[in-house]
Amino acid sequence: MEGTTWTAYAAVFLGILFLLLLPKFLRQRKLNLAPGPKPWVIIGNLNLIGSLPHRSIHELSRKYGTIMQLRFGSFPVVVGSSAEMAKIFLKSMDINFVDRPKIAAGKYTGYNYSDITWSPYGPYWRQARRMCVMELFSAKRIDSYEYIRSEELHSLLNNLNNLSGKPIFLRDYLTTLSLNIISRMVLGKKYMDESHNSIKNMLREMFLLNGVLNIGDAIPAIDFMDLQGYVKRMKVATKIFDRFLEHVLDEHNARRNAEENYVAKDMVDVLLQLADDPSLEVKLERHGVKAFTQVSPSNS
Repeated sequence: MEGTTWTAYAAVFLGILFLLLLPKFLRQRKLNLAPGPKPWVIIGNLNLIGSLPHRSIHELSRKYGTIMQLRFGSFPVVVGSSAEMAKIFLKSMDINFVDRPKIAAGKYTGYNYSDITWSPYGPYWRQARRMCVMELFSAKRIDSYEYIRSEELHSLLNNLNNLSGKPIFLRDYLTTLSLNIISRMVLGKKYMDESHNSIKNMLREMFLLNGVLNIGDAIPAIDFMDLQGYVKRMKVATKIFDRFLEHVLDEHNARRNAEENYVAKDMVDVLLQLADDPSLEVKLERHGVKAFTQVSPSNS
């Protein structure tokens, strides 16, 4: 009698397990997955991604084709690596791929997903896109900064001329040129001279941390361990950068309040004006303004 009872329990258990797994099995059979390397348990294909992820993915695409599937820890990733695939992802089927994963960089360096790069698709993202297209990066706005690009380029050429005959590391000068142009367009003045080396280093750290492959994003179960130390670095860098941006916003607000009918001179001015606009569908908060100052360099 006891044996019969356990047999019945086992049958019921197996029946429930079968019913739970059957839909997943059927869904998997219907999927027409892109080719790709076989993933390992837990880590997926992270073992194939080196210190330069874009190069690793390029090498894999040469083997598996212009569209392939990888697995980064717990998450499937579809990679397109041709102009045709880019058109499908960004134009033909853009609404299916418009959202962004919530990763550590967006949380800690993007003011909790407050900029267009990291914010989820929805009213805020659509408003942010309109702001970028119509205000921040319109052709008229970009053309109005032509004098900045011209002045900084002439300054670079003069510096190089003064160093004629001496060995130089050209990459450093070109980096400074780019940062000076961005700084003047976005913040209103240069912060990249010798007296502001700490700001230059801080920006380089922010750019780096926004592009790293954080293992905790791919394997959430070990995220709390911060094995690579990236999250700690993000928190430190963001805290320092936030103090700098608070100073910049205070300067801009003081200048705007001191002049009647103030005309925006840089992108922070434009963002502060938008933050005061009562007609916005979603109010642009102060942390959103700070988040957008970080988007501006990458889009300009």
